[in-house]
This record gives sequence, structure tokens and C-alpha cells, in this order.
Amino acid sequence: MSSRPVTAQHLSDLARLRRVRDRIDREYAQPLDVEALARGVHMSAGHLSRQFRLAYGESPYGYLMTRRIERAMALLRRGDLSVTEVCFAVGCSSLGTFSTRFTELVGVPPSVYRRQAARTTAGMPSCVAKQVTRPIRNREAPGPEPHLA
Repeated sequence: MSSRPVTAQHLSDLARLRRVRDRIDREYAQPLDVEALARGVHMSAGHLSRQFRLAYGESPYGYLMTRRIERAMALLRRGDLSVTEVCFAVGCSSLGTFSTRFTELVGVPPSVYRRQAARTTAGMPSCVAKQVTRPIRNREAPGPEPHLA
């Protein structure tokens, strides 16, 4: 078997993965699940999840939640919506899951972020505020400082 068909298949898979990522970027606030995303590109959910992780370093669900948290951060910085309203506006259906994932990525709960963000980004153009407050993926947010006895 030559490597050409494998390469063609690999390129085809990458194109389909890009379509999935683009769909997540566009439709982050819609109810999305791996099965629906996989059906949209004619892949099994398991194959999509494995290939997506290989290509982008995280699962489709992790990528979706990162997009939702990024948008939530922008809405919280605006300050005119409650945490619950922001949770539902970005497509999350569980306030608990939203708050947990937000805290994992950002390092503070959404209510604390909302209070701090107004002071931190005051006077910054929104495009700069978005860049400097971008969430960190894969549980890399700094934890609380350790106490020294």
C-alpha cells in the first residue's frame, strides 16, 4: 500500500476537523455535542474526538467550552449581565458546570472575575482586553498562592 492514499485521507480528515472547529467557533452558543458534530462531517464520534485531540491538543468539548468561556469573559467585563444570564447566553445549560469550567480556565470564579475585570481592563480597548484576559486551556490557570507557615 502506498503512502499517497494515507496522505490523502489525512488531509481529508484535517479539512473535516477544520470544519468542526469553525462550526464550534460560529455556533458556540447553540446546543452542540460530539455526536452532532461528528455526523456533520461524516465521522464517528470516537474518531472525531481522537483526531481532534491529535490536531488541536484538546477534545471538541474542551474546545467548545474554551470558546464559551472566552465569550463569557467578554460579557462579564461589560458588567450589565448577571453570571446566570452570561452562563445561558454562551450556551451553557448548567450554572454549576459553567462556574467550575470557568474557574478551571480563568483561575477565579465568574462572580469574582466580573468584579475584578472592570478594574483590570478599565480604559483598555476591547480587542486588547480580550487578548490579555484570554483563558488558559487544559487546566493551566494559576492556583492560589501557597501559604508559608
